[in-house]
Amino acid sequence: MRGRRHVDVNPEISTRPDTAGIPAVADGGDGGDGGSVVSLLERAGSVVVPIAVGLYALLYFGVEQVYGAFNVTPEQVGIDQATMFGRLMATIILGVLAGALLVGVVVGIAWLIDKITLGYAGRGVRYIRQRPWLAAAVGAVWCGATYWGFLGYLGADAASNALRTVLVATIIGVLAFLVPFRLLRRRPVGRAGMKIAVGALTGIGLGFLLVGHMEDSAVRVAKTGEESFTLSLLGFQDQWVIPFENESGKPLRDGGKVMLLGEADGVYTFYDCRAAETFRVPAEATGIKAISLQPDAKERVCAAR
Repeated sequence: MRGRRHVDVNPEISTRPDTAGIPAVADGGDGGDGGSVVSLLERAGSVVVPIAVGLYALLYFGVEQVYGAFNVTPEQVGIDQATMFGRLMATIILGVLAGALLVGVVVGIAWLIDKITLGYAGRGVRYIRQRPWLAAAVGAVWCGATYWGFLGYLGADAASNALRTVLVATIIGVLAFLVPFRLLRRRPVGRAGMKIAVGALTGIGLGFLLVGHMEDSAVRVAKTGEESFTLSLLGFQDQWVIPFENESGKPLRDGGKVMLLGEADGVYTFYDCRAAETFRVPAEATGIKAISLQPDAKERVCAAR
Protein backbone atom coordinates (compact mmCIF):
# COMPACT_ATOMS: atom_id res chain seq x y z
CA MET A 1 0.00 0.00 0.00
CA ARG A 2 1.05 3.58 -0.75
CA GLY A 3 2.64 5.46 2.14
CA ARG A 4 3.53 2.38 4.13
CA ARG A 5 6.91 0.68 4.52
CA HIS A 6 7.57 -2.91 5.31
CA VAL A 7 9.79 -3.26 8.40
CA ASP A 8 11.31 -6.57 9.38
CA VAL A 9 11.13 -7.06 13.10
CA ASN A 10 13.45 -9.49 14.80
CA PRO A 11 11.46 -10.90 17.72
CA GLU A 12 14.64 -11.82 19.60
CA ILE A 13 15.89 -8.23 19.58
CA SER A 14 12.49 -6.76 20.35
CA THR A 15 12.19 -8.85 23.49
CA ARG A 16 15.63 -7.77 24.70
CA PRO A 17 15.57 -3.96 24.78
CA ASP A 18 18.56 -3.80 27.13
CA THR A 19 20.92 -4.87 24.32
CA ALA A 20 19.67 -2.41 21.73
CA GLY A 21 22.45 -0.29 20.30
CA ILE A 22 25.23 -2.17 22.10
CA PRO A 23 27.86 -3.59 19.75
CA ALA A 24 28.80 -7.19 20.12
CA VAL A 25 32.14 -7.91 21.76
CA ALA A 26 34.02 -11.08 20.94
CA ASP A 27 35.38 -11.69 24.42
CA GLY A 28 33.62 -14.81 25.50
CA GLY A 29 30.43 -13.12 26.61
CA ASP A 30 32.02 -10.82 29.20
CA GLY A 31 32.02 -7.68 27.12
CA GLY A 32 30.40 -5.45 29.71
CA ASP A 33 32.97 -6.07 32.42
CA GLY A 34 35.84 -6.02 29.96
CA GLY A 35 34.71 -2.70 28.52
CA SER A 36 34.29 -1.13 31.95
CA VAL A 37 37.76 -2.26 33.06
CA VAL A 38 39.39 -0.94 29.88
CA SER A 39 37.51 2.32 30.29
CA LEU A 40 38.68 2.56 33.90
CA LEU A 41 42.28 1.97 32.84
CA GLU A 42 42.00 4.71 30.19
CA ARG A 43 40.59 7.16 32.74
CA ALA A 44 43.30 6.23 35.24
CA GLY A 45 46.01 6.84 32.63
CA SER A 46 44.60 10.25 31.71
CA VAL A 47 44.84 11.24 35.39
CA VAL A 48 48.16 9.57 36.30
CA VAL A 49 50.13 11.30 33.52
CA PRO A 50 49.27 14.89 34.65
CA ILE A 51 50.02 13.90 38.25
CA ALA A 52 53.46 12.58 37.25
CA VAL A 53 54.21 15.69 35.18
CA GLY A 54 53.21 18.05 38.00
CA LEU A 55 55.24 16.06 40.51
CA TYR A 56 58.36 15.97 38.33
CA ALA A 57 58.06 19.70 37.60
CA LEU A 58 58.64 20.46 41.28
CA LEU A 59 61.56 18.09 41.73
CA TYR A 60 64.17 20.61 40.55
CA PHE A 61 62.71 23.18 42.92
CA GLY A 62 63.10 20.59 45.67
CA VAL A 63 66.73 20.02 44.64
CA GLU A 64 67.33 23.77 44.97
CA GLN A 65 65.96 23.68 48.51
CA VAL A 66 68.16 20.69 49.36
CA TYR A 67 71.40 22.39 48.30
CA GLY A 68 70.14 25.65 49.78
CA ALA A 69 70.48 23.96 53.17
CA PHE A 70 74.24 23.86 52.44
CA ASN A 71 74.24 27.51 51.20
CA VAL A 72 74.97 26.64 47.57
CA THR A 73 72.95 26.35 44.38
CA PRO A 74 72.58 23.18 42.28
CA GLU A 75 74.55 24.85 39.48
CA GLN A 76 77.53 25.40 41.81
CA VAL A 77 77.80 21.66 42.40
CA GLY A 78 77.22 20.65 38.78
CA ILE A 79 73.52 19.77 38.97
CA ASP A 80 71.38 20.71 35.97
CA GLN A 81 68.22 19.22 34.50
CA ALA A 82 70.08 16.57 32.50
CA THR A 83 72.20 15.52 35.49
CA MET A 84 69.18 15.39 37.76
CA PHE A 85 67.25 13.29 35.24
CA GLY A 86 70.17 10.88 34.94
CA ARG A 87 70.42 10.48 38.71
CA LEU A 88 66.67 9.98 38.95
CA MET A 89 66.51 7.33 36.22
CA ALA A 90 66.53 4.42 38.67
CA THR A 91 64.02 6.19 40.88
CA ILE A 92 61.74 6.87 37.90
CA ILE A 93 61.85 3.20 36.91
CA LEU A 94 60.98 2.18 40.47
CA GLY A 95 58.19 4.74 40.46
CA VAL A 96 56.76 3.35 37.23
CA LEU A 97 56.85 -0.19 38.61
CA ALA A 98 55.24 0.87 41.88
CA GLY A 99 52.70 3.02 40.05
CA ALA A 100 51.70 0.14 37.78
CA LEU A 101 51.12 -2.06 40.82
CA LEU A 102 49.13 0.69 42.54
CA VAL A 103 46.93 1.32 39.51
CA GLY A 104 46.31 -2.39 39.14
CA VAL A 105 45.34 -2.72 42.81
CA VAL A 106 43.03 0.31 42.61
CA VAL A 107 41.34 -1.04 39.48
CA GLY A 108 40.91 -4.44 41.13
CA ILE A 109 39.45 -2.92 44.30
CA ALA A 110 37.09 -0.74 42.27
CA TRP A 111 35.93 -3.77 40.27
CA LEU A 112 35.47 -5.80 43.46
CA ILE A 113 33.48 -3.03 45.18
CA ASP A 114 31.25 -2.71 42.13
CA LYS A 115 30.63 -6.48 42.17
CA ILE A 116 29.95 -6.59 45.92
CA THR A 117 27.47 -3.71 45.68
CA LEU A 118 25.77 -5.39 42.69
CA GLY A 119 26.70 -2.52 40.41
CA TYR A 120 25.45 0.28 42.67
CA ALA A 121 28.97 1.71 43.14
CA GLY A 122 29.45 2.09 39.39
CA ARG A 123 26.01 3.59 38.99
CA GLY A 124 26.77 6.02 41.80
CA VAL A 125 29.95 7.16 40.05
CA ARG A 126 28.03 7.57 36.79
CA TYR A 127 25.33 9.50 38.63
CA ILE A 128 27.91 11.97 39.95
CA ARG A 129 29.53 12.36 36.52
CA GLN A 130 26.16 13.02 34.90
CA ARG A 131 25.33 15.84 37.35
CA PRO A 132 27.48 18.82 36.24
CA TRP A 133 27.26 20.77 39.49
CA LEU A 134 27.92 17.72 41.63
CA ALA A 135 30.91 16.61 39.52
CA ALA A 136 32.27 20.17 39.52
CA ALA A 137 31.87 20.35 43.32
CA VAL A 138 33.80 17.10 43.84
CA GLY A 139 36.60 18.27 41.54
CA ALA A 140 36.68 21.72 43.15
CA VAL A 141 36.97 20.38 46.70
CA TRP A 142 39.68 17.94 45.58
CA CYS A 143 41.68 20.74 43.94
CA GLY A 144 41.26 22.84 47.07
CA ALA A 145 42.71 19.97 49.10
CA THR A 146 45.78 19.88 46.84
CA TYR A 147 46.68 23.38 48.07
CA TRP A 148 47.32 21.97 51.52
CA GLY A 149 50.79 20.88 50.50
CA PHE A 150 51.57 24.40 49.31
CA LEU A 151 50.19 25.95 52.50
CA GLY A 152 52.21 23.51 54.58
CA TYR A 153 55.35 24.43 52.67
CA LEU A 154 54.70 28.11 53.42
CA GLY A 155 54.62 27.28 57.12
CA ALA A 156 50.86 27.11 57.61
CA ASP A 157 51.04 23.56 58.94
CA ALA A 158 49.93 24.73 62.39
CA ALA A 159 46.38 24.24 61.10
CA SER A 160 47.01 20.60 60.29
CA ASN A 161 44.04 19.01 62.03
CA ALA A 162 41.40 17.31 59.92
CA LEU A 163 38.62 19.85 60.49
CA ARG A 164 40.69 22.84 59.39
CA THR A 165 42.01 20.87 56.44
CA VAL A 166 38.48 20.17 55.24
CA LEU A 167 37.41 23.79 55.78
CA VAL A 168 40.40 25.24 53.90
CA ALA A 169 39.97 22.76 51.06
CA THR A 170 36.26 23.52 50.77
CA ILE A 171 36.70 27.29 50.83
CA ILE A 172 39.53 27.33 48.29
CA GLY A 173 37.76 24.85 46.04
CA VAL A 174 34.37 26.60 46.05
CA LEU A 175 35.80 30.08 45.54
CA ALA A 176 38.36 29.24 42.87
CA PHE A 177 37.23 26.13 41.00
CA LEU A 178 33.50 25.42 41.34
CA VAL A 179 32.16 27.78 38.64
CA PRO A 180 35.05 27.23 36.14
CA PHE A 181 34.68 23.46 36.47
CA ARG A 182 30.92 23.73 35.98
CA LEU A 183 31.49 25.66 32.77
CA LEU A 184 34.02 23.08 31.60
CA ARG A 185 31.50 20.28 32.11
CA ARG A 186 29.41 21.56 29.19
CA ARG A 187 31.58 20.04 26.47
CA PRO A 188 33.64 16.84 26.17
CA VAL A 189 36.79 18.89 25.58
CA GLY A 190 36.06 20.85 28.74
CA ARG A 191 35.56 17.67 30.75
CA ALA A 192 38.91 16.37 29.52
CA GLY A 193 40.50 19.71 30.44
CA MET A 194 39.01 19.52 33.92
CA LYS A 195 40.47 16.03 34.34
CA ILE A 196 43.92 17.29 33.30
CA ALA A 197 43.66 20.29 35.65
CA VAL A 198 42.70 18.06 38.58
CA GLY A 199 45.58 15.68 37.84
CA ALA A 200 48.13 18.47 37.43
CA LEU A 201 47.09 20.19 40.67
CA THR A 202 47.22 16.86 42.47
CA GLY A 203 50.78 16.32 41.24
CA ILE A 204 51.77 19.85 42.27
CA GLY A 205 50.23 19.39 45.72
CA LEU A 206 52.12 16.13 46.20
CA GLY A 207 55.22 17.86 44.87
CA PHE A 208 55.08 20.56 47.54
CA LEU A 209 54.69 17.89 50.21
CA LEU A 210 57.77 16.18 48.78
CA VAL A 211 59.70 19.47 48.62
CA GLY A 212 58.99 20.15 52.27
CA HIS A 213 60.16 16.68 53.24
CA MET A 214 63.30 17.04 51.10
CA GLU A 215 64.17 20.36 52.75
CA ASP A 216 63.66 18.96 56.26
CA SER A 217 65.84 15.96 55.40
CA ALA A 218 68.59 18.22 54.01
CA VAL A 219 68.58 20.37 57.16
CA ARG A 220 68.89 17.22 59.28
CA VAL A 221 71.80 15.99 57.16
CA ALA A 222 73.54 19.37 57.47
CA LYS A 223 73.13 19.36 61.26
CA THR A 224 73.84 15.75 62.11
CA GLY A 225 75.44 14.22 59.02
CA GLU A 226 72.98 11.34 59.13
CA GLU A 227 72.04 9.53 55.95
CA SER A 228 68.66 10.34 54.42
CA PHE A 229 66.89 7.59 52.50
CA THR A 230 64.60 10.13 50.81
CA LEU A 231 67.48 12.23 49.49
CA SER A 232 69.46 9.20 48.32
CA LEU A 233 66.36 7.95 46.50
CA LEU A 234 66.06 11.32 44.77
CA GLY A 235 69.65 11.41 43.51
CA PHE A 236 71.53 13.17 46.34
CA GLN A 237 75.05 11.69 46.50
CA ASP A 238 76.03 11.06 50.10
CA GLN A 239 79.79 10.97 49.52
CA TRP A 240 82.45 11.69 52.16
CA VAL A 241 86.14 12.28 51.38
CA ILE A 242 89.36 13.65 52.81
CA PRO A 243 90.58 16.57 50.65
CA PHE A 244 94.26 17.57 50.55
CA GLU A 245 96.53 20.06 48.78
CA ASN A 246 98.19 18.57 45.71
CA GLU A 247 101.49 20.41 46.11
CA SER A 248 102.14 19.85 49.80
CA GLY A 249 99.95 16.81 50.38
CA LYS A 250 98.61 18.49 53.52
CA PRO A 251 95.04 17.43 54.35
CA LEU A 252 92.44 20.17 54.54
CA ARG A 253 90.30 20.70 57.62
CA ASP A 254 92.74 18.84 59.91
CA GLY A 255 92.35 15.64 57.92
CA GLY A 256 88.71 15.11 58.89
CA LYS A 257 86.21 13.67 56.45
CA VAL A 258 83.93 16.15 54.74
CA MET A 259 80.97 15.76 52.42
CA LEU A 260 81.66 16.22 48.72
CA LEU A 261 78.66 18.10 47.35
CA GLY A 262 79.92 18.24 43.77
CA GLU A 263 82.20 19.87 41.21
CA ALA A 264 81.47 22.53 38.61
CA ASP A 265 83.67 24.86 36.52
CA GLY A 266 86.84 23.38 37.99
CA VAL A 267 85.81 24.00 41.60
CA TYR A 268 85.08 21.41 44.31
CA THR A 269 82.32 22.16 46.81
CA PHE A 270 82.66 20.53 50.23
CA TYR A 271 80.60 20.65 53.39
CA ASP A 272 82.37 20.40 56.76
CA CYS A 273 79.78 18.96 59.14
CA ARG A 274 81.94 19.61 62.23
CA ALA A 275 82.13 23.33 61.52
CA ALA A 276 78.70 23.47 59.78
CA GLU A 277 80.42 25.28 56.93
CA THR A 278 80.47 24.96 53.15
CA PHE A 279 83.76 25.76 51.40
CA ARG A 280 84.95 25.67 47.80
CA VAL A 281 88.47 25.03 46.51
CA PRO A 282 90.01 24.80 43.01
CA ALA A 283 89.91 21.27 41.65
CA GLU A 284 93.37 21.57 40.04
CA ALA A 285 95.05 22.33 43.35
CA THR A 286 93.05 19.82 45.41
CA GLY A 287 93.09 16.06 45.60
CA ILE A 288 90.71 13.74 47.39
CA LYS A 289 91.26 10.39 49.10
CA ALA A 290 89.47 7.95 51.40
CA ILE A 291 86.31 8.22 49.32
CA SER A 292 83.22 6.69 50.97
CA LEU A 293 79.79 6.56 49.36
CA GLN A 294 77.03 6.28 51.96
CA PRO A 295 79.49 5.44 54.76
CA ASP A 296 78.68 4.03 58.16
CA ALA A 297 77.76 6.32 61.03
CA LYS A 298 81.31 6.07 62.43
CA GLU A 299 82.72 7.85 59.39
CA ARG A 300 80.22 10.71 59.56
CA VAL A 301 82.09 13.07 61.86
CA CYS A 302 79.81 15.91 62.93
CA ALA A 303 80.07 18.19 65.96
CA ALA A 304 76.28 18.44 66.23
CA ARG A 305 75.92 14.79 67.28
